[in-house]
Amino acid sequence: MHSLKKPLLLLILAAFGAFFGGCETRRQKDTAIPWSRPAGWEGQIPGMGQQTGR
Repeated sequence: MHSLKKPLLLLILAAFGAFFGGCETRRQKDTAIPWSRPAGWEGQIPGMGQQTGR
């Protein structure tokens, strides 16, 4: 049992390190990509969009 203390302690420390140092998720309003609204070109037939600048 004494030989398992050190590996078990290292495993617990590694688990805590992975838990507290893991990936951080951004809040909805912090994101830079507006996934909630489509781009102006989406939902159109290719080549049949608004002809701007011609």
